[in-house]
Amino acid sequence: MEQRLRYTLALKVYGDEKIFGPGIAELLEKIDEHKSIRKATLSMNMAYSKAWTIIKNAEHSLGFPLLDSVTGGKGGGGAKLTDKGRQFLLSYRKFESIVHDYADEIFLEMFGAKT
Repeated sequence: MEQRLRYTLALKVYGDEKIFGPGIAELLEKIDEHKSIRKATLSMNMAYSKAWTIIKNAEHSLGFPLLDSVTGGKGGGGAKLTDKGRQFLLSYRKFESIVHDYADEIFLEMFGAKT
């Protein structure tokens, strides 16, 4: 029986080290959806401290904040993407889409299969 071929492709942005990839993109999208880092991490089964580490490392490497956040308390906290953070995320997702579309074409041409 012939198996259906497929491939995987995960795009990561590097400076001196990895800055951005599918994981942080998903995290930012979940923060945008939930307006909360805590709720985003719960929805992803991710430790809150790990999320903050990932975000802070990316912000340091990129040189701009990805999030505006307000610490919780009586009025409750929250988080939202900065304008630059949102633009970077959108650019990453657009780049990812273009590369995946091209990779699908090449994969079909090379292997006669589509993912």
